[in-house]
Amino acid sequence: MVLDTVVGIASCVPGSEIISDIIEEMIEIIYSSKNVLVKKESFKELGSYLERIVPILKELNKKDIKGSESLNNVIRILNHEVKDAKDVTTECTKRNKVYLLMNSRTVAKRLEHITREFSRALSLLPLASLGLSSGIADEIVNLCDIMQRVRFKAAVAEEEILDRIDSGIQDWNVDRSYANDLLVRIAETVGISTERASLKKEFEEFKNEIENVRLKKDQAEAIQMDQIIALLARADATSSPSEKEQKYFIKRNSLGSQPLEPLHSFFCPITKDVMVDPVETSSGQTFERSAIEKWLADGNKFCPLTMNPLDPSILRPNRTLRQSIEEWKDRNTMINIASMKSKLTHDDEEEVLHCLKQLDDLCEQRDRHREWIILENYIPILIELLGRNREIRKQVLAILCTLAKDSDDAKERFATVDNSIECIVRSLGRRIDEGKLAAALLLVLSKSNLMRNFIGQARSCILLLVTMSTSDDSQAAAYALELLEILSFSDDYIIQMAKANYFKPLLCRLTQGPEDVKMDMTSTIAELGLTDRNKASLFEGGVLGPLLHLLARDNVEMNMVAIKALRNLSSLPANGLKVIREGAVSRLLDLLFRYNSSYMGLREELTATLEYLAISTVSQEYSPTAISLLESDEDIFKLFNLINLTGPGVQQNILRTFQALCQSPSSSNVITKLIECSAVQVLAQLFENPNVRADAVKLLRFIVKDVDEFAILEHVNLRRMETLHSIIQSSGDMEEITSAMDIISLLPENQQITNWLLDAKVLEVIVSFLNSNRTDPRKKQLVESAVGAICRFTVSTNYAWQKKTAEIGIIPVLVQLLDSGTTLTKKYAAISLGRFSESSMRLSQPIPKRKGFWCFSAPQETCCLIHGGICSVESSFCLIEADAVSPLVRVLQDPHPEACEASLDALLTLIEGEKLESGSNILAQAQAIEPIIRFLSSPSTILQEKSLNALEKIFQLPEFRQKYGPSAHIPLVDLTQRGSRNIRAISARVLAHLNVILPASSFF
Repeated sequence: MVLDTVVGIASCVPGSEIISDIIEEMIEIIYSSKNVLVKKESFKELGSYLERIVPILKELNKKDIKGSESLNNVIRILNHEVKDAKDVTTECTKRNKVYLLMNSRTVAKRLEHITREFSRALSLLPLASLGLSSGIADEIVNLCDIMQRVRFKAAVAEEEILDRIDSGIQDWNVDRSYANDLLVRIAETVGISTERASLKKEFEEFKNEIENVRLKKDQAEAIQMDQIIALLARADATSSPSEKEQKYFIKRNSLGSQPLEPLHSFFCPITKDVMVDPVETSSGQTFERSAIEKWLADGNKFCPLTMNPLDPSILRPNRTLRQSIEEWKDRNTMINIASMKSKLTHDDEEEVLHCLKQLDDLCEQRDRHREWIILENYIPILIELLGRNREIRKQVLAILCTLAKDSDDAKERFATVDNSIECIVRSLGRRIDEGKLAAALLLVLSKSNLMRNFIGQARSCILLLVTMSTSDDSQAAAYALELLEILSFSDDYIIQMAKANYFKPLLCRLTQGPEDVKMDMTSTIAELGLTDRNKASLFEGGVLGPLLHLLARDNVEMNMVAIKALRNLSSLPANGLKVIREGAVSRLLDLLFRYNSSYMGLREELTATLEYLAISTVSQEYSPTAISLLESDEDIFKLFNLINLTGPGVQQNILRTFQALCQSPSSSNVITKLIECSAVQVLAQLFENPNVRADAVKLLRFIVKDVDEFAILEHVNLRRMETLHSIIQSSGDMEEITSAMDIISLLPENQQITNWLLDAKVLEVIVSFLNSNRTDPRKKQLVESAVGAICRFTVSTNYAWQKKTAEIGIIPVLVQLLDSGTTLTKKYAAISLGRFSESSMRLSQPIPKRKGFWCFSAPQETCCLIHGGICSVESSFCLIEADAVSPLVRVLQDPHPEACEASLDALLTLIEGEKLESGSNILAQAQAIEPIIRFLSSPSTILQEKSLNALEKIFQLPEFRQKYGPSAHIPLVDLTQRGSRNIRAISARVLAHLNVILPASSFF
């Protein structure tokens, strides 16, 4: 509740309760102040003071404080200021942002007063009599001193806006562009969108806020806010074009059709001209400021009219008269603008040209004049005049450019005029001075998305612009280049540019002309949204040579644009390989290592280019002639070590460069060198950096399998495992999650590492991930990696890990994945199931002997056909109980040998030792013997050998020799002829079991 008590409260409520309420209110203010819309830093500072006051009050509350006068005063002040602080905090969290900005000075003063009053309250505490500790007493004295000297001011951006508002109100005649700029600055400062709709909405809310102020009868504030509204209302965004047009014609139609003569009072008695800046002297007479200042500067001391002495220090602006003069001028100008339209339709071209020059002068004088010309709908009339003579066309193009420059309304009006763009484009193909004006106008119009589409439909535009881009007139060429750059982001325009053979003159300009032309052309190449076809065309046209030449220049700005161009073009792998072949990498590395961290933008561009070049090497076939990005070990070391010396942007690019290199033909050497320069340590440390963590994880994935166990244990600990847990659980980057899973699966199967993973709850999150994602076809690779990570927890040498994994319910999931997973998923699932099965025999529980009368006892539990005891999925990990045999047999049909090998290994655990006969029967029932025999003819020697070992056991059983032996004869004989020495020997032994050859045969 709000504390609204005063001194009397102390007489009826214990002081401790009052202080407790104040503490609660202060804590609420501290939390509320974090959500204010303005003065965030000031509220943060106030909150820091309150956080220091709260423990003091809590300590005070422990004392026996029976209402003394001094304590009553302390409570009274704290009570009042807490209420005020709560009010101002609430206001600054709920009221309109623009309104709060306008009141930011008032808010600052209130906060300053509140803080100083808190200081005064604490200074009244009778420290000696309260028995507070010396630490608390010192804190009070220190805090009082700091708070008493506090100064809260509006931020620099806020002060600048408020000063511009004051200036705009003083000079009531400010134009639309002033208001537009001011409104945008306000939006940026308070954190709202600068889109027109958002600005209009915020402005309407601001006006509603003022109405609330008016209802509260705060007239002084309401008047001030009305002035601000009048100023901001001149901005484009505060009203729609139709609203502005309606308001304009209401005013214009009320003026009549004839201009008015100036009043006698408008003339300066000295110059006899209408005044611009009238000032009143000490004699009570009004003169033009410049005229009376010159009068006084010439030594005159008396009024020119009254001859009374003048005080030179008194020259008061006559704002009322100035406003009247401006209103008279505006009235006549408005009438004049309306009357000129008919003159532009005359056949007399001299008259038309004279009228256009008048119109041009009006446009140059004031922004308000330009707005009236637009509202009078001059744009269609002016566009029609583009069909007249050259001087008229040039004047029209200049006027249209001025009208469209700062007005979205004007730009959109071009779209309503038939063939407006075509009329302008025709001027591109005429003389260069006219073409330059047309290009400038098109450039202004292209700032509008709507008009950019219209320009794109003018088919002849590209060819004309291409021609102009090679002009000797540098300004015309610059206009053409910039317009081509803007338009090139349309795919349709890129096609047109190719048809217009744009690239050839562009490359010509790149190698010729002055520095600024080269810079413009290179910048254009850097920014063009080119298709792959056109990137290839540029390379075929010879762009690489000039770009590499520019890279050799010791000019940072030139280097920057050349690198941007190279980066863009290198995103096409074929181009990237050409860049590497031409030896550009050494130059890029030289620039990268030469420029220090103060050139971060250049470094980012350089490393981004290297990333593209690295990606281009991945597309190569693995061969001795494959191109490498980094030729020397030193380059690898220097580039990787740069990670420790740069910001996140460059770090990301370098990490991604090495990710690509670890997938390229040179991957083996790159990985070796990364390990030598302690990459594991660096990448593990980057796990803690949220800006680059994902890329660090993705790179570690490629090298972790080759790192020795000692290095892993040195740099990968429980904290890193917790990070991996966090990634799998909450990362939105699927590739990062996949990489984290791969790292888990590739880490050495060391007991300490696995225990760290278990302590970090990684196993649980992997299993939960599999349960929720294994049927999602978009996440096949993720599931592969997750099942691969599970393998490390299923090693048969650690029953505790196996038991924990089985109890979480992973075995049924693995069985399902044998049918629904990818080849790699099936492989990993089969490996884990095989490891589980290796432990089943010793975990199968013996069947207890029955006691007493059998006929009255419960039925005996069925024993496992393989393990001879009581089995279950979770206790003994039995493949039979898990219904895993048939799915494992189906995996034997997979075309990839690795999946077949893993599945065969799992099935063969069923025929180990004493389980041979029962296990062989299970395999036969599941139709596993036939594919095992087929593996004798597999191109995989590993499958051949595994099958031979299995058949050597199975064919010890007579019934199996008789049933399956004949189908194995031919492949076995074939293996004795062409197999390796070991395979020939095993094949011979199997044939001996089948009585095909004698045990004494030379094959042994």
